[in-house]
Amino acid sequence: MANDTKLSTEQGRILSIDFFRGFTMFLLISGYWNLFDPSSGNNLAAFIGRQLNHADWEGLRFWDLIQPFFMFIVGVSMPFSFSKRWDRGDSWNKTFRSALKRSLLLLALGWAISSTDTYSTFTNVLAQLSVTYLISFLLLRKGVKWQLIVSFGLIILTDLIYRYWPVEGFNQPFTGDHNFGSWVDTMLTGGVSKGRWVSFNAIPTSAHTIWGAMAGTVLMQAQPMKKKLTTLFVAGLIGVIAGYILGAYIPIIKRICTSSFIIVSGGWSLIGLAISYWLIDGLQWRRIGFFFAVVGMNPLLIYLFTHSGGRKMLEDIIQPFIYRIFSWTGPATINVIMILLVSFLLWYICYFLYKKKIFIRI
Repeated sequence: MANDTKLSTEQGRILSIDFFRGFTMFLLISGYWNLFDPSSGNNLAAFIGRQLNHADWEGLRFWDLIQPFFMFIVGVSMPFSFSKRWDRGDSWNKTFRSALKRSLLLLALGWAISSTDTYSTFTNVLAQLSVTYLISFLLLRKGVKWQLIVSFGLIILTDLIYRYWPVEGFNQPFTGDHNFGSWVDTMLTGGVSKGRWVSFNAIPTSAHTIWGAMAGTVLMQAQPMKKKLTTLFVAGLIGVIAGYILGAYIPIIKRICTSSFIIVSGGWSLIGLAISYWLIDGLQWRRIGFFFAVVGMNPLLIYLFTHSGGRKMLEDIIQPFIYRIFSWTGPATINVIMILLVSFLLWYICYFLYKKKIFIRI
């Protein structure tokens, strides 16, 4: 693995970006949330179990940050990838067509894997990303001022629409299934989405991808690492503090992406990137970085594989062996072994593709 780590470094990648993306994806696909019961009599197990599940409605748990992390880290990568294309002579129009095509494919994939013959939704992370990605691309060449104005403008606009939407039955801004976002879903799909998630979240959460692109620009600058870390961490700390303060007036609700949620989760995203950059590229924790970066280099493939039945297929294959070998240990231990083994197999798929230099992108 040392040689692999060296290879990743020689390719000129900022390994912490792949690490942060891979860490986020690994949490999404691993199933570790099933290891801890939120209703457990053990206080520590119950606390961890709650943090590995979404808040029922109001409040913020660790699991509520996973999608913002993913939206954010996609933005971080954008300045790197598009600046390379512009440097080699690609026109803005050509890269815009690429960004538009990618957004449409993300929308189609997100809709396809989260809809059935009787139910349709655009709340899937890929469908959401199709919007945030395109908006962020349109701002890539704009200055920091305009990126901030647009990102906060989208947040404020969303808040105002939720508060003053005049349609009876959908004019309760912070009530599940009775808000503007729910009305949008009735127009798009004929009914409200399961779990009270709303498709309109793509508009306010575009701020996460925009802020990610701004953070990526910071990492690209020829500045000392300490200055970059300070910029990211201070901006993140301001976001976290401001978001929690705002939460006293506007509820922190992930399912409809309220303004307080967007700001506080954006702050945590910046802090998460700063910590990753410090540990992986600063302290040179390359082995740990590489382990997760392998997943981060093929995020689309492993996400689609997991959410289209791949994880279930792996479970069905190994389940008979686990039950035959470990039946004497009890259901709880079998569950732990199952999750650990499936997680390893999912990681190994990414590692195999990395070794073969196969990277699935759109």
